[in-house]
Amino acid sequence: MATLMSGSAVSLPRGLPAWLRVTRGPSRDVGPRLLVALLGALLVWQAVRLLWTVMTPLSPLGAWQPQEAVIASPAERRALFGSVDPFFRTAEQGPASATVTALGLTLFGVNINEATGSGSAIIAGEDGVQTSYAVGDEIAPGVKLAGVAFDHVLIDRGGARESLFLDQSGEAAVAAAATALPAPTPEVAAVPAGSNASGELSPDSLKAGVGFAPRTENGRVTGLVVQPQGDGAVFRAAGLRPGDVIRGINGRPIGSAGDAAALANQIAPGARISLEIERGASVVPVAIFLSK
Repeated sequence: MATLMSGSAVSLPRGLPAWLRVTRGPSRDVGPRLLVALLGALLVWQAVRLLWTVMTPLSPLGAWQPQEAVIASPAERRALFGSVDPFFRTAEQGPASATVTALGLTLFGVNINEATGSGSAIIAGEDGVQTSYAVGDEIAPGVKLAGVAFDHVLIDRGGARESLFLDQSGEAAVAAAATALPAPTPEVAAVPAGSNASGELSPDSLKAGVGFAPRTENGRVTGLVVQPQGDGAVFRAAGLRPGDVIRGINGRPIGSAGDAAALANQIAPGARISLEIERGASVVPVAIFLSK
């Protein structure tokens, strides 16, 4: 057995396992250090990428540039619009390019179905009997109605397309000459009683022909309701209508019973009264001139 003495070296048996032996100097295991170094480098790389993404004004996909507009030539535009039908008609309803038929048929009317693009037509044969045919019907042996347009139809005659136009051989009806209207007879307006020839009303006739009643809202007078009295001639001559409400007199609004009573003082010989009339949803001015 080994003896431990102060100040002397420790001697261990040579038969001990390697893991129990103490080696002199620092450890030579670099695996953990290398892993830490790799993780630190990866962290630094990610930080640099994040900083570059934030600071770079362009997107990661690179600079985007809009494509340059391509403008078709005038010839190409004419060809494009020439092939488009703005009325969405079928090929059979386009301009008549087929040969005009030589058959003894007469077209009297057409009926176009805008929803399906088909239609029907009223056609008469050589016997003059008018019959209605739908697109696809046989008009005569070997002759079918192929298409309907607004002024003609297309017929299929043994595989060949022929056009048949509306019958316009008849003369148009001539409108009769307009009869001259008699000259208007000037009307003489009736002058109400109590007014002179100039249309002015007298104070007495105005008081007798127009009735005034105060209109109150929330206990306050807000106007005068006028109604005709007598035969209503003076009322109409004053420019008033039943149900009119006087809201102001000579530019002063009616807001009290005293303002309403002021109208009676205004009706005097030679007076000119300017009224603000509430007529339904409108406000109209009415001027009354009183004779002296």
